Amino acid sequence: MECGVGKHWTEEEVKALLSVWSEKSIRKQLRGTLRNKGIFIYIAKRLQELGVCRDWKQCRAKYKNLKYEYRTVKYAHNSGDATKTMKFFHDLDAILRYEPVLQLGAEENGRCSATEARLNASPTTDSTQ
Repeated sequence: MECGVGKHWTEEEVKALLSVWSEKSIRKQLRGTLRNKGIFIYIAKRLQELGVCRDWKQCRAKYKNLKYEYRTVKYAHNSGDATKTMKFFHDLDAILRYEPVLQLGAEENGRCSATEARLNASPTTDSTQ
């Protein structure tokens, strides 16, 4: 049986994932590519060094789930619903705050290029990077 298969992520495991994910080089690589298997293989190796036994597919799935849940809560907050919350929201906000979000515009038939979204979402000064 593979590492961590069939068991839920513990709080310590998620914290370890967030600590690796929060590194500037990791954030930059994850932002810059869609074909990211190699990045998650590296993340899984780093987690093993921290005592977390998860494979790259589990790391990628947890990454996607955390990101989806974060965006759902963030959207609710922006819509005025401050009651919606999640564990690790503030940690994820620190990591994802400046990540571009694709927004579909009706004037473009619902299409927006990733470059355009990145330009529109990027702050002019970002002291965290």
